[in-house]
Amino acid sequence: MPTYNEAENLPGMAERLMALALPGLRLLVVDDNSPDGTGRIADGLAARHPGRVAVLHRTTKDGLGRAYAAGMTRAVEDGADFVLQMDADGSHPVGYVPQLLGSALSTGAGLTVGSRYVCGGRLADEWGLHRRLLSRWANRYVSAVLHTGLRDVTAGFVLWRADTVRAARLDRVRSSGYSFQVELKYRAVRAGCTAVEIPIHFEERRTGVSKMSLAVQLESAVLPWRLRLRG
Repeated sequence: MPTYNEAENLPGMAERLMALALPGLRLLVVDDNSPDGTGRIADGLAARHPGRVAVLHRTTKDGLGRAYAAGMTRAVEDGADFVLQMDADGSHPVGYVPQLLGSALSTGAGLTVGSRYVCGGRLADEWGLHRRLLSRWANRYVSAVLHTGLRDVTAGFVLWRADTVRAARLDRVRSSGYSFQVELKYRAVRAGCTAVEIPIHFEERRTGVSKMSLAVQLESAVLPWRLRLRG
């Protein structure tokens, strides 16, 4: 769970995760030196849940993708069988975590995506028309270029098998922003890993503001063509 200025959201998310009936679940918070004290709050959670919550403190903020790569690498090195990536802002409801794991176990999939765009999935009710259209267009654009077979290739709520993380070669991922979501799925599918999608209700963040900048949007627009040409 990468964080940057999520002091108001992190405690509730962490406690809801710890309350799940999944004895082997552990939370790794990857904090990018948040000026609002998120890192200190994460340390407090680790002290409250020894052996179940850990914190990876990064000294610079160089993109969501880099934070995810660092956290997923650490999780696999620490012996995780599955690695779940999810946001700290409440947009990925904790209640779907057992379903993601159950689907992975029953299907043997290498990655299981919490999808907004399969039957039964839906976007936050608070999203306006412009935001809805932009999100759908982005997914169709990426799918048209990369042909991953996924309906929600930009999703950030994904459960990965450790072997799939290794096959996707995090050390070779070049995306630093939100486009990390696309690149890692593409690399996994190209490596022959199977993917399934389960429907979720994507929610609006509880507090704070989105970190989506113009530079991040531009990277996301260019990346699919870079991947296709490189592939």
